[in-house]
Amino acid sequence: MDKSIDSNSNNKINKFHFSPLTLQQLRQKIDDFAMERNWQQFHQPRNILLALIGELGEISEHFQWKPDSDCDHGLPKWTEHERIALADELSDVFIYLIRLADRCRIDVSKTISQH
Repeated sequence: MDKSIDSNSNNKINKFHFSPLTLQQLRQKIDDFAMERNWQQFHQPRNILLALIGELGEISEHFQWKPDSDCDHGLPKWTEHERIALADELSDVFIYLIRLADRCRIDVSKTISQH
């Protein structure tokens, strides 16, 4: 089982937490990944935004034909395969969002902490 997926979410709603990686650590990993592949030339904010929108569409596909009763807090009716697929898409969105903030030079950690 993928350790990033909490498949017993009904019993752990209040105990769920993210791993301790900081946004800066994630930003650096994403930047290193792009640099190793010489992708920074394609990572203009507009390009990243368009990729982000595409990934958001992929998330919506996982919910599109599910009844509301299958989309309760923690997604308890979803199979492990469905949850892993959703986790992959959520990660893609988060990666693009962090990359977009990085390429726009916007410190979202600071902005979030001010709200």
